[in-house]
Order: sequence, then structure tokens, then C-alpha cells
Amino acid sequence: MKVLNLRCAHDHGFEGWFASEDDFLAQRQRSAIECPLCGDVGIARLPSAPRLNISGARAPHSLAEPVKPAASASPPDSPAAELRSMWIERVKEVLANTEDVGERFPEEARRIHYGETSHRGIRGQASAQERADLAEEGIEVMALPMPVGPKGQAH
Repeated sequence: MKVLNLRCAHDHGFEGWFASEDDFLAQRQRSAIECPLCGDVGIARLPSAPRLNISGARAPHSLAEPVKPAASASPPDSPAAELRSMWIERVKEVLANTEDVGERFPEEARRIHYGETSHRGIRGQASAQERADLAEEGIEVMALPMPVGPKGQAH
């Protein structure tokens, strides 16, 4: 089993577990590896120090002894982990207080802006061009990267 430190094109760091180096390369080539935060498939492997026990000074762990887990890319008390935690809390807040209109986002934002429907918080998908068109009309929108889980976006 190989544990690799990975990073997506949006600079999110995470770990990946693979059967072998070849397994990692094959999965990356067919875009099967996604960033757990944003879903990006542009994944790069980060350099990592090998773990060698060459001193022989340590006895092997017995089955009764718990083995400590390997350190993750961001320790739980690191500034990066704190920022990630705050971001996830804000995303949860947005999800709880907005209506998901999906791909109808640009049309629904216009309907709200022009008073054709009631004012409410909405979220959904819009391309960069659609966001630019909305901004030209004076409709304020904000792109919010959403964490992606194994079965779609965060809940």
C-alpha cells in the first residue's frame, strides 16, 4: 500500500492510498482521482520523504500495541486545517440558507433581480460567461467552490 501526498490544480492538499505506483499512475491517467474539496481531476503528486527504519533500535509493534496513524498533510491544529474547517462551516451555512436551483441559476437570478419572483437566496451552477453576463446586468453573483464527496457535492 502506498500513501501519497497529492495536490489539485487549485492548491488543495490531500492524501491518496494506492496499491502501487502503477495503480496511482493508471488512476490519474483516466482521471479517476478527484480532489475531495473541489472535485478537480488535475492531480499532481507531491514529493514525500521515505520512511525508513534503519536503526534497528525499535522493536516491531505487537498486535496489542496501537499503531499511531500517519500524519496528514495538514495537522489538525495548523492554520490550513483551521481555514479549511471555517470554509466548510460557511459552505454548510450557505447550503442551509439557500435554495438549489441547479442549472437554472442564471435564469432564476434574473427573475429575482427583475422582480418576477420573490427575493430569496439561491445557489446553482453558472459558467464563467453566464456569471459575467449577470454582472453586466447588475446582478451580483459569487462563485463558491463546493467540497465534493464520493457521491457528489457536500451536504
